[in-house]
Amino acid sequence: MAGGAAVLARAAASCLHVQRPLLARRAARQAHTAVRASAAAQDECMRSISDNGQVSILVVKGTELVQEACDRHKTSPTASAALGRALLGTLLMGAFREEGEKTQVTFKGDGPLGGIQVIADASGMVKGKVGNPAADPPLRPDGKLNVGAAVGRGVLAVVRSLPYTSRGYETPYTGMVPIHSGEIAEDLARYLVDSEQVQSALGLGVSISKDLSIKAAGGFLIQVLPFAEDETIAQLERNITAAGSMTDMLNSGMSAADITARLLDGLGGNDTGFQLTPRFGPCEPADLQDRMKSAVALLGEDEVRSIMREQGKIEVRCEFCAEAYSFDESEVLAVIAANGGA
Repeated sequence: MAGGAAVLARAAASCLHVQRPLLARRAARQAHTAVRASAAAQDECMRSISDNGQVSILVVKGTELVQEACDRHKTSPTASAALGRALLGTLLMGAFREEGEKTQVTFKGDGPLGGIQVIADASGMVKGKVGNPAADPPLRPDGKLNVGAAVGRGVLAVVRSLPYTSRGYETPYTGMVPIHSGEIAEDLARYLVDSEQVQSALGLGVSISKDLSIKAAGGFLIQVLPFAEDETIAQLERNITAAGSMTDMLNSGMSAADITARLLDGLGGNDTGFQLTPRFGPCEPADLQDRMKSAVALLGEDEVRSIMREQGKIEVRCEFCAEAYSFDESEVLAVIAANGGA
């Protein structure tokens, strides 16, 4: 199954060929996004189990989620594809787990993208960032976006933070594996097999329109239980091969339920009732501003006054949601005073 996952990831993580020059069409993308804003409810994530109880499958449609992330970070086409795949892959790995658990995925590669960091929780909330949103290496020989070159080689780290219990916070589980291809889906699939010993197939797809908007984005995660029969695994491999790429399925108008049915063909699929709406975040403004003011206050009163004299304001930007907030001197000094002074 590991080999099948690797083949699948290479096929499913493709993006549409986008002609250059690309950055000149950013304004068109923004306009297109505004028209589509009312369609956010189209995003969906569902979990199902095969009739024989041997296979679990999660499918996500996250076009609007990825669009929001790319708009916030003003990503190039290649960076959009990389960030989108990482957001969806991390969401699939973290969704429907124990309440309060968080999954953090970090690609520390040596490519021009400068790394990717994504955090997801069990409710379908996910946020992420890339080191260099403008990274856009030349297309691959086959004309597709070169996400692998953008990410480069290095280390993939996954941290699972367990929820708070009566015993307090438990030590997070951390796993690390080498980045194999940088194409995101294949690397995450290999991580699940090698580090967590879970037989998995992971498909991710982000396709980009000529105006740089996200045409379609989604993914699936199939996990085979240890007692699965050989016939079940063989049927799954046939289904994965026949299904084609994730972007093809999304572009044809298939829903999460349709994709689930195709991947579980011949195995049946029980509707477990586990559904959620994926969303970008959480970066709640009030909480975010409080944390930002506390962080600035750590500079001390003298440094705060010096910044105000030089710049006239103190502005802090969240790396995940890209929102910037300005604070006046009195706000920060009040926090310093509340904490016992400089």
